[in-house]
Amino acid sequence: MATDAMRLVRGYVELTKPRILLLVIFTGLPVLWMAAGPPSLGLSLAILGGTAIAAAAANALNCYIERDRDALMERTRTRPLPSAQIRPAHALAFGLVLSVLSTAVLWQAGGALAAGLGVASILFYVFVYTVWLKPRSSWNAVVGGAAGAAAPLIADAAVNGHVGAAGWILFLIIFFWQPPHVWAIALYRKDDYAKAGIPMLPIVIGDQPTRWRMLWYTLALVPVTLAPLPLGLLGPLYGVAAAALGGWFVWHAVRVLRERSDAAARGMFHVSLLYLFALFAVMLLDLALR
Repeated sequence: MATDAMRLVRGYVELTKPRILLLVIFTGLPVLWMAAGPPSLGLSLAILGGTAIAAAAANALNCYIERDRDALMERTRTRPLPSAQIRPAHALAFGLVLSVLSTAVLWQAGGALAAGLGVASILFYVFVYTVWLKPRSSWNAVVGGAAGAAAPLIADAAVNGHVGAAGWILFLIIFFWQPPHVWAIALYRKDDYAKAGIPMLPIVIGDQPTRWRMLWYTLALVPVTLAPLPLGLLGPLYGVAAAALGGWFVWHAVRVLRERSDAAARGMFHVSLLYLFALFAVMLLDLALR
C-alpha cells in the first residue's frame, strides 16, 4: 500500500513537470533583487512559490489535454496519464486546484497584477499554446515561449505593482532562448512528433532551414542579454559573463548547422539548459556583489 501511495504521489509530481518548475523559480529570482534590492526570504518564497504553482497548474492541465498525443510519442508515453497511473478527471481537478491556489498565493503576496499575470500565463499556456497553436502551427515554439517566460513579469509586478524594464528584459531573454532550445529537441525527436501529428518546424520546413532559424534566434538573443548593462540593472561582471556565454551558445548553434546530426542537436539541447542557468546564476552573483 505504501509503495502504491508513493507511486501515486510521484505521478502527481510528474504532472507538474518539476524540472521546468526549477527553471521558473530560477528565472524569477533576479527580478526581485533588481526591483527592490535583496528580497526578504518570506516575500521571495511566497512570490516564487506562487509562480511555481501557477506553472505547475499549467503543466498539469497540459498533460490532461495532451494525454492522447503523449501516448503516441516514445518520450512521453510513460507519463502518468498515458500509462494510466492517474485518471484524467483527477489530473484535471489537480490542475484546477493548483490554478486557484496559485492565484490566491500571488494575490496575497504580490497583489492583483501579479495574480492576474499568473492566471494569464496559465490560460495562455493551456488554450493558446496547447489547445490552439501546438497541434496546428510550427510557430508553437515561438509563441508558446511567452508562457514559459512569465516568471520575471510576475515577480516584477509583485514587488513594484507594475512591470518595468527588468521584468521585460528577462522575459525577452527567455522568449528568445526558447525556440532554439525547443527546435533542438524537435530535430532529434522529429519522428516522435510526426507520430503525434505535431507540426514542429523540422517536419514543416526541413532540418537545415530549422538549424538556420536556431542560429538566427541565438544571435538575436545575445544583444538582449546585454540590455541590462546600459540600463544599470547589472554590472560589468555580468556583462563579461553574458558575452562569453553568448559566444559559447552561438558556437553550438553553428555546430548544429555544420554537423547536421542528431548528436549535435542533442548537445545543443543540453547546452541551452546550462546556458540559461549559468546566465541567471551570474545575474544573481553580480547583484550579490554590488
